[in-house]
Amino acid sequence: MKRPYPWEASYPPGVRWDTPIATTTINALFESAVARHGNRAAIEYRDRQLTYAELDDATARAAAGFLKLGIGKGTGVALYLPNTPDHPIGFLGALRAGAHVVHLSPLDAEREVAHKLADSGARVLVTTNHPSLLANAQKLVASGHVDRLIVAEQAQWGPLPEPLPPPPPGALTLARLMAEGELPARWPEVRPDDLALLQYTGGTTGSPKGAMLTHANLTAAVAIYNVWAKGQDALREGADKVVCVLPLFHIYALTTILIRHLSLGSELFLRIRFDAETTLRDIAEKKATTMLGVPTMYIALLQHPEIGKRDLASLRLVTCGGAALPVEIEQRFEKITGFRVGGGWGMTETAPAGTNLPLKGDWKAGSIGMPLPGIVIQVVALDDPRRVLGANETGEFRIKGPNVMSGYWKQPEETAAAFVDGFFLTGDIGYMDERGYFFLVDRKKDMILSGGFNVYPRVIEEAIYEHPSVEEAVAIGIPDNYRGQSAKAFVKLRAGATPFTLDDLRLFLADKIGKHEMPTMLEIRDALPKTAVGKLSKKTLVDEEARRQAGKGG
Repeated sequence: MKRPYPWEASYPPGVRWDTPIATTTINALFESAVARHGNRAAIEYRDRQLTYAELDDATARAAAGFLKLGIGKGTGVALYLPNTPDHPIGFLGALRAGAHVVHLSPLDAEREVAHKLADSGARVLVTTNHPSLLANAQKLVASGHVDRLIVAEQAQWGPLPEPLPPPPPGALTLARLMAEGELPARWPEVRPDDLALLQYTGGTTGSPKGAMLTHANLTAAVAIYNVWAKGQDALREGADKVVCVLPLFHIYALTTILIRHLSLGSELFLRIRFDAETTLRDIAEKKATTMLGVPTMYIALLQHPEIGKRDLASLRLVTCGGAALPVEIEQRFEKITGFRVGGGWGMTETAPAGTNLPLKGDWKAGSIGMPLPGIVIQVVALDDPRRVLGANETGEFRIKGPNVMSGYWKQPEETAAAFVDGFFLTGDIGYMDERGYFFLVDRKKDMILSGGFNVYPRVIEEAIYEHPSVEEAVAIGIPDNYRGQSAKAFVKLRAGATPFTLDDLRLFLADKIGKHEMPTMLEIRDALPKTAVGKLSKKTLVDEEARRQAGKGG
């Protein structure tokens, strides 16, 4: 492929693919925003506002506290937090201290969190006194995975419906950490090529690996999105109010909402979880201008009885990510609300910029859009990732750009296998048409995309295998009208074992895998299909399930 690339002719008016992409540090982006928007609200949470100046002060005091604990260059701070102001305070504070962040998902089971802590080497854990998170954090301390536990107390953000447990003995409250540190004369030097984040992902295989994202990677992604939006008159410096219900521990919300919109002086309506009524109120009454969601959110909004009656006129930008929005849902949402839901494609490893649909004009039905400015995507042969295919030929996507990660943490072999000719091999299969629009056909591996979260069958299978009655197990993704996909488990029992129900299995798995990984269907068989060499044949089960679903449709 040579310039001009096919997609350049399809670019929206006002946007150029070759616009220079600026990179810097997240610290510098935030400091610049504070200088421009110090008195503007940065975060609204439980009806309390934090201005940019107040958030800057909080992150500085958190950074000073981290430095007092000996946390700085080359060390990781693990954040085990839901969407509360403690997340941006901990995230930006750790980066200001020169450390990097290790994101842990509150959805993960205890041993999944333990694996990420052990792999990353992070020994300091920041969590909140939400009962389930605090209980898991205490277990991690007791098992030797954490040296220092820092607990953010939720009462500081206003009255609670019911009291939450106090921090355990030996833990340090985030408030105390922030109070005891002394602001240094100079902050540690942080460079664009320094590691900012270890974001765990299965990549194109099942075992979680830490994608190493530098300050340059993340700020490049922000710049890429800004070039795309500014050229289409969709960027409002210091004027946007953003619905923030997507989890900040996920790369989609972290980059496109937290880092990007804090750099623009936007106000974030930070919500600990998604609720359709609250989201509608944030738009109709608090006049949100921007909403970024995943398919399950739009499905839930369409099911709200007053979706067509609320005043949503303040919205200017509505997008969907994390998973493909079903065309039917997209069309229904536009018909009822008048807003077209945009979106695109990306990955944890790309921070997550990749492709996007134009914000205005005609769309190619079923397309994931075209490469964003500064990003090159090619389709290569499945049997030879160095052979670039032509238009409308199906193969694997490979991607190159300043936003693409530097590699997988302590996984040199995995990193080497993931890159060819300077391009990252995505594991996604699709094609590009003559106009440069890309279409996603399938996933090269068996990853399940459920409600915007990556679910890895291998993790589920290994947990099922711990059941004393199980001889063989396979997990595959099946269509789910709400989540997009969910997991179905196929099991062969040991000889003489007592059969169990789906509810029994979910109860057994409760402390082993996350809620988003739980199978929604179970089928017990006398035998599971195998390949010619005796391996369990997941493909056979996938094909059988596809035929079954097709039969239902008929």
